[in-house]
Amino acid sequence: MENRELVAAIRTALADRADPVRAAGMQAYMKSSILSLGVRVPEVRRCVLAAAAAAPVQTPDELRATVLVLWREARWREERYAAIELTALRLVARDAGMLPVYEEIVRTGAWWDFVDGVGPRICGLLLAHRSLMTPVLLEWSRDADLWIRRAAITSQLKAKAATDTDLLGAVIEASLDDPEFFIRKAIGWALREFAKTNPGWVKDFVAQHARQLSPLSRKEALRHVEP
Repeated sequence: MENRELVAAIRTALADRADPVRAAGMQAYMKSSILSLGVRVPEVRRCVLAAAAAAPVQTPDELRATVLVLWREARWREERYAAIELTALRLVARDAGMLPVYEEIVRTGAWWDFVDGVGPRICGLLLAHRSLMTPVLLEWSRDADLWIRRAAITSQLKAKAATDTDLLGAVIEASLDDPEFFIRKAIGWALREFAKTNPGWVKDFVAQHARQLSPLSRKEALRHVEP
């Protein structure tokens, strides 16, 4: 059962901080039909932490239900940001039971800020549950939904030395021919981040796929790699 007190507290806190001028700018920048309150992300995070401290959830199931209520009933973009922030609570850190929640957020959010918002959580699940998550991410990399594919490609952005290079290569290769900007950008981003840890691997990967990588992906991948 969801924690309605927590949901109400988050909604009230966000509404109290609404800034119509900033909201108009955010709305134009995001190019989305979901309206904005004009609350900055750090402030959303503070609102969530304060509300969660005042009306704490008791179990992982309660937290999952609360996240989904806040997400599904959201009238404002920041309420969806708040739902994502709730998933960072220690109660569900690296909890495999959160995977369906993250998948729903990616599929129904269907925009880069929501997808990238749960990216670190998906990475955490992979690091904690490789045998479960590896086949899931390989399946996601071939999904018809471009945002699910993007989530697979960016799933190891925070992994650094723990990156599974076989998995990274596979999820990228599945989308090399995709002309979609958000996929090509994700490929470049994933490679660029791993290049900070292993530039040699990234340089070799780019060379091996020179004919398939888009100019955008290649440029991003090699941004910090010496020739």
